[in-house]
Amino acid sequence: MGTISSAFSLMSGALDADQSALSIVANNVANANTPGYTEETPNWQQNAPLEINGVSLGAGVTETGATSLRDRVLEERLDQQQQLASASGTRLTALDGVQALFTPDSGSTASAAGDIGSDMTSFFSSFSSLEANPTDNALRQQVLSSAATLAGDVSNAAASLNAQRSALDQEASGVTSQVNSLTGAIAQLNQQIQSTSPDADAGTLEDQRQQDLSQLSQLIGINQIKTENNGLSITTTSGQLLVSEGASYQLTTGTAGGVTHFYVGTTDVTSQLAGGGGELGGYLTARDQDIPGVLSSLDQLAYSVSTQVNSLNNGGTDLDGASGTTANPLYIFNQPTAVAGSAASMNVVMTDPNQIAAAGLGQGTGDNTNAAAMANLANQSIVSGLSPTNYFSNFVSTLGATVSGVQAENTAQNASVTQLQTQNNALSSVSLDDEASSMTTLERSYQAASQVFTMLNTIMAAALNLGDQTTVS
Repeated sequence: MGTISSAFSLMSGALDADQSALSIVANNVANANTPGYTEETPNWQQNAPLEINGVSLGAGVTETGATSLRDRVLEERLDQQQQLASASGTRLTALDGVQALFTPDSGSTASAAGDIGSDMTSFFSSFSSLEANPTDNALRQQVLSSAATLAGDVSNAAASLNAQRSALDQEASGVTSQVNSLTGAIAQLNQQIQSTSPDADAGTLEDQRQQDLSQLSQLIGINQIKTENNGLSITTTSGQLLVSEGASYQLTTGTAGGVTHFYVGTTDVTSQLAGGGGELGGYLTARDQDIPGVLSSLDQLAYSVSTQVNSLNNGGTDLDGASGTTANPLYIFNQPTAVAGSAASMNVVMTDPNQIAAAGLGQGTGDNTNAAAMANLANQSIVSGLSPTNYFSNFVSTLGATVSGVQAENTAQNASVTQLQTQNNALSSVSLDDEASSMTTLERSYQAASQVFTMLNTIMAAALNLGDQTTVS
């Protein structure tokens, strides 16, 4: 009877274990389309064997709960690659907007900011035309008109760049609240995980934490550090603490130099975040490096052209026989006082075409030597050792190369993200085919245990009725 009772206990445990495992499979199926859900598998633990008449007999198994099929190293690699891809993607979008300012519309002579290269060619060509007939009023007016077009397109480009930089600054600032919300949520999940599952997988709690980590890594560059009791600490890539187990530390902002700066505590981490990854890194790289670099190049062009043209015109003789003086200079463009800001402020200040000094100093009004000198500026190395048109051409080519480089980088990083995501999905995502197979196996195991239970019931009934196989109901 003792052996039969043990068998009853063994089958009863088997039924309980199979039922518990079937519940895990059912939960997997129910969450097959839940974002971030990780497939769970039953844990089987062998029961301590029974000793009967000196013979050790197996006591079956107990289902002790579920374990999520996750690879934390793979998940962290995926997070790291996501933050790189997010940074380059955000930067690429910004650079595309910058490049569009210097790309003429197809079939037209100007883009939103104008075709500055063509503007310069037209401007210096107008001096060549004036050289042929220096007293012609229409040709003089054409010089001022082409100068106004050039100055307007240069200043419009600078204004558009500054507007884009301002927009990037606002976008970067907006990331702060999202980062703080996620780090706060991760700290709370750390507390829950450490209190409920300090030594084991925490199931859906860890799924939620990993979802938050994935979103956080797309916003900002982070490092993850595993701590005791299944906890987690998070720092920026430069080491500033954002989460320490159950505590989170706010990312704050302030204005410095006209743009938003970012702080952890009292430490300014703006420059570190720019190279750290995530959307914020992309925004800051474009805001603090790419656009200022483009503006600097445009400023140098505007400064050099304005000062060189003004100097020559001021040193010649205009149609009225006058030459420029300190009190009354004959400037075509406003005279910049520094390179920085020259593009944004570039404009034509001359309104009287008679003041164009086509003649050389002390020459008659019919002379054209100064007009020829100003036309020759087109081929002289007046902008950082290059002619104006060559300088602008190199500038546009360099910008294009930068965009192409970031685009190639982003393509490679996205491919890596896809590969890692595929690997992670193969391990952790719910496969309905696999769940169907597991369910079939467990159902058959449950049926087998039920059949054995029925057989034992019959045997027990016979024993109780002295061999008469009468079913006990």
